[in-house]
Amino acid sequence: AQVKPEQINTNMIFWLRIVVAAPAHSGIGGPLTYRSELPLAPGQLVRVPLGRREVLGVVWETLQDSGDLPPEQARAVLGALEAVPPLNASWRSLVAFTAGYYQRSLGEVALAALPPQLRELTAVQLARRLKRPQADTSSAETPQEGLTLSPEQTAALLQLSTDARPALLFGSTGSGKTEVYLRLTARQLARQRRVLVLVPEIGLTPQLVGRFATRFPQATLAVLHSGLTDTERLAAWRSTHSGSADIVIGTRSAVFAPVRQLGLVIVDEEHDSSFKQQEGGFRYSARDLALVRAQREGLPIVLGSATPSLESLHNAATGRLTRLSLPQRTAAAQPPTLRLLDVRGESMHAGLSTTALRGIERHLAADGQVLVYINRRGYAPTLACTACGWLAPCLACDARMTVYRQADRLRCHHCGAERALPRQCPQCGYAVKTVGQGTERIEEVLGETFPGVGIARLDRDVIRRNEDLHAVVASVASGAARILVGTQMVAKGHDFPALTLVIVLNADHGLFSTDFRAAERLAQTIVQVAGRAGRAERAGEVLIQTEFPEHPLLRSLLEGGYDAFAAAALEERHSAAWPPFSRLAALRASAPQAQTTLEFLQAAREAGEALDAGRVRLLGPAPAAMARRADRHHAQLLLESGERASLHRFLQQWVPVIETLPTARRVRWALDVDPLELF
Repeated sequence: AQVKPEQINTNMIFWLRIVVAAPAHSGIGGPLTYRSELPLAPGQLVRVPLGRREVLGVVWETLQDSGDLPPEQARAVLGALEAVPPLNASWRSLVAFTAGYYQRSLGEVALAALPPQLRELTAVQLARRLKRPQADTSSAETPQEGLTLSPEQTAALLQLSTDARPALLFGSTGSGKTEVYLRLTARQLARQRRVLVLVPEIGLTPQLVGRFATRFPQATLAVLHSGLTDTERLAAWRSTHSGSADIVIGTRSAVFAPVRQLGLVIVDEEHDSSFKQQEGGFRYSARDLALVRAQREGLPIVLGSATPSLESLHNAATGRLTRLSLPQRTAAAQPPTLRLLDVRGESMHAGLSTTALRGIERHLAADGQVLVYINRRGYAPTLACTACGWLAPCLACDARMTVYRQADRLRCHHCGAERALPRQCPQCGYAVKTVGQGTERIEEVLGETFPGVGIARLDRDVIRRNEDLHAVVASVASGAARILVGTQMVAKGHDFPALTLVIVLNADHGLFSTDFRAAERLAQTIVQVAGRAGRAERAGEVLIQTEFPEHPLLRSLLEGGYDAFAAAALEERHSAAWPPFSRLAALRASAPQAQTTLEFLQAAREAGEALDAGRVRLLGPAPAAMARRADRHHAQLLLESGERASLHRFLQQWVPVIETLPTARRVRWALDVDPLELF
C-alpha cells in the first residue's frame, strides 16, 4: 500500500535490493528496492509484493538508503522465510554469472533454481512443512571396499590428486569410471567435504544412487530431479542447503544446489544433450555451469564420458582440461566386435535383416541376451494410402503422425495431438498401411519370430514412472527378459552382464542431416549402445545395419574407434568455423502466423545491424526445419562470432533493444546462447 512521507521513519528502516521472478520481458532485469523494519542478510528468502501479487524474493544486497527511489514509494517486505538459512555468496555469484551469460533476469534465474514449493508457500506454511522429518539414507553399516583398481584407474586417481585443473575422464564403456568417482568421493568425505554428482537423465539416477549408497552406507544422500513430487524435492533441497546431505546426486537443475562445504563436482556422461535446457526462456548448459561453479569456488571437477563432446575434447587438446584415459574394460571384459551389415543385399523382415535374426538365434541358444536398438517410438513412423499416396499428417504441425497399433491411435511426437487410427484413407477411401518400424513393431516381430522368449521394451511410451524403469531393468537383470528393444534410453549407462549381442537399426539416420552436430550425436549413440555388449566375461558382438557401409563416419568408428572419429570431426569443424572454433547464439521466435514471426526477426536483425556488431555475423532469419509446431510458426536468427567476448558484448547491447521492438509483443521469443540444435 502507498504510504505518506511522514509515515516513514528512515532511521528505523532497512533498505534492501531484492530479486524477484518478474513476467518475461517486463523490463525488470535486476533487483528492486524494498524496505524492512528488521535487518535481513543477503541471500535471505522473503515474501514481497509485486504489483497485486505476493511473490518470493531473494535479498541480493543491503543499502544505506533508498537511493533514487523516494522512501514513501518503496514497498515493505511482507515477511522472511526464517526457516531457510540465507543462500551464500557463492550461490549468488553463480546465479549472477548465469543471468549475465544467458541474458536472463537475475530474478528469473534465482527463482528457477529454487524448489517450486518455496515459491508458493507462505512463511508460516513453509515453517510447518520443513518440520516433516527429513529422509535419511544413512546407516550404521561400515563402508564397503571398492574393486581392485586397474593401472589406468590408479594413474587417473594419482593425476587427479596432483593436478588442480578440471579433468576429462575419457573412459571406454565398462572401463570403471564410476569406481574412480567413488574413490574421489571417499577422499572428500574423509576431509568432511561434500560431493555434487550431475547425471543427464532421471533414468540414470537410481543406478548411481545405488552405487553410492552401497559404497557409503554411513553417508546421507540427497537426490534432486524433476521426477520427484514438490514435497520430495523441497525435502531434498532442504537437506542439501542445511548441510545434512553428504552426497548430492541430481539432474540438470542440481547444478544450482546450495551444497555447503562442497569439495568435488562430478559430471557423468558429460556429452549428453540432456544437460542443456532447450525449452522455455531460460536455456542453459548444466555441464558448462558446473565448470564455472568449480572454477569460481576453487573446486576439482571431473567430466566423464566414453564419448566426450567435441567441445570437451578440444578443451583438453588446448590445455583447458586435463585429459585422463581409461581405454580398457575392467576385469576380464573385452571390447565387443563391431560389424557393418549391408542391408542392400539382405532379406528384410520388418526392418530386421536375415543376418541379424540369425545372430539373435545364435546368442539366445548360447544363453546370452540381446539388445535391439531403434531410435523410433511407436509401431511405425507414419500411415500411408496404397492408392493416392496420402500420409497421415498432424493437423497442427508440419509432421507425420506416428502409428500406435496397440492403442489404436495416431500420435504426434511434437505437439502431443492424437486421433483414432483410420481403417481407410480419408481422401479416397482406399486401404492404408503402416510405413517403417518403431519399437512397438520390432517388439511384435521378435515376439512372433522367437515365441516363448521374454521380451522387454524400454522407451518413453512404456516408462512413465521410476517404477516402470525399475521393472524393465529388473526383468533384464534377472534374465526373465532375454531380448530388450529400446530407444536412446537403452544407451544410458545400463549394465547387463549377460547381454552379448547388440543390433543397431536405422544407423543411417544421422549420416546426411543438415545439422552440423548430427554426425557427433550418431557416433556417440552407436558407441554408447555398442558398449552395452560383453561387459562381463562373455564376448560381445555388435551388428550395425546400414545402406552406406562405406560412409566415412561408420568406417572411422569401426577402424579407429571414437577417438578417430572425433579427430576427423574436429578437423571438419575447424575448416567450416563451427563450434568449438566459433561461438553461436540463436534468437528463436514463434507466432500463430509465419509472417509475424519473420517480421519480428527481421526487425531484430535490423536493430542489430544498427549497433556496432564488431566481429559478430547475423545470419537469417529463416524458418525452422519444422516451421509449424503446435499451430505456431517457428523461425530463428543465428549469430556467429569467432570470439566469445565479442558475441557477449553484442548481446548485452542488443537484447535490451529487442525488448522494446513493437513486434516483440506479438511473438514468443527466446535467446539460446551456445545452442545445441540449429535446424
